[in-house]
Amino acid sequence: MAEVIVEGVDILEKIKDSVARDNEVIKAVEEMKKAGVKMLRDEEWREEYGLMLKEGKVYVPKDEALRVEIIRLHHNTLMGGYGGQWKTMELVTRNFWWLGATREIKQYMEGYNACQ
Repeated sequence: MAEVIVEGVDILEKIKDSVARDNEVIKAVEEMKKAGVKMLRDEEWREEYGLMLKEGKVYVPKDEALRVEIIRLHHNTLMGGYGGQWKTMELVTRNFWWLGATREIKQYMEGYNACQ
């Protein structure tokens, strides 16, 4: 897994800490693997360094504050500057995955733009 660095914030440690509160997802994935459900192949879901990965991307637990922080950190990067909705979406989804990420990024951007 590639190292994920976002403005010096150790976001992966925050995700690891949050995973402990999201055990139902980990249990469900493990149970589906044990049951031999074909949609969850080893390449699709796996655990690495205490993180759940979906197709090589870090699964972000259902933690609203954590997800907002990930979006915010990718929205205005030192290297990329202000990226807008599509650039932010591309940057976030390059390394992270959660169900509804596209919708949440859009909502964040709509709120951000309304404050401008």
